[in-house]
Amino acid sequence: MSQDGFPTAVARTIVNSNPCVGSQEPPYPCPAKTPIQILHEYGTKIGNLPVYVMEKAEGEAHHPSFVFNVTMGDIKCTGQGPSKKSAKHQAAEAALNILEIKPGLNNPIPKNEDNGVGVEPHNQPNPIGILQELALQRGWRLPEYSVCMEAGPPHKREFTVTCRMEALSETGTGNSKKFAKRVAAEKMAAKLQALSGCPDMPWTPRPSVRLECLRTSSGEKISMLRRNPLSIPNTDYVQLMLELSKEQGFEVTYFDIDELTVNGQYQCLAELSTIPVTVCHGTGISCGNAHNDAAHSALQYVKIMASIK
Repeated sequence: MSQDGFPTAVARTIVNSNPCVGSQEPPYPCPAKTPIQILHEYGTKIGNLPVYVMEKAEGEAHHPSFVFNVTMGDIKCTGQGPSKKSAKHQAAEAALNILEIKPGLNNPIPKNEDNGVGVEPHNQPNPIGILQELALQRGWRLPEYSVCMEAGPPHKREFTVTCRMEALSETGTGNSKKFAKRVAAEKMAAKLQALSGCPDMPWTPRPSVRLECLRTSSGEKISMLRRNPLSIPNTDYVQLMLELSKEQGFEVTYFDIDELTVNGQYQCLAELSTIPVTVCHGTGISCGNAHNDAAHSALQYVKIMASIK
């Protein structure tokens, strides 16, 4: 008893080995990291943070239902729950399952090509931009990219992309479309560099000329084309087109069409490597006549373009 007549209070200290629990709190276990936190940490380490988007909200006010999508690289998962938070947790947990990440474990961070996310190298030249700039400088057609194959499980997809540039093509493989495209562009740039240093180059870029440049050209062949009619019988228009193309610096290619016309005549397309590309159609009782007719049509078109003031 105290001097005031009240019972003496006995001081007690609850000893708890759990560092997350205060001295006055019951010994509950320490809360673990949520799937959202784990996925965010993983995304931070690989340089590709997850993005959550609410797709749907439905149900009554007392019993709502939410649907969330999470996207990280090429991985996309969906979660549903009675609250936005729980739906996001479900989506994050599904993504962790695909990535085979276990909470509480020291999961190794994969290298650039070991996961479905794909980490782009930094501080390196961009081969895609280099190819595009090269095409513009040389007057070539811009490189074209297409996905030709997808393989592998959802958590370890593998993409194959083809890069086409003029008559050349290269393929690249990677864990994302973007990475595969970059690999294909790198291989194309390496091939162009190798060809440019080879004395017996098996391929040269197609020469080209802009159509508007023909208007100011004063070459002999283009001047004759402006003056003379294109209606003289038995004229070798293929030869005239060849001489004109050599003078003006473009190339002519003839493509035979397998299918005959309704009248049973042969068909041909004449392609001029101008900018933009010029394609003209021709027909005839033989392949040679079809070529000559296509060349005649192409000369008529060039004459119109070269005569515009």
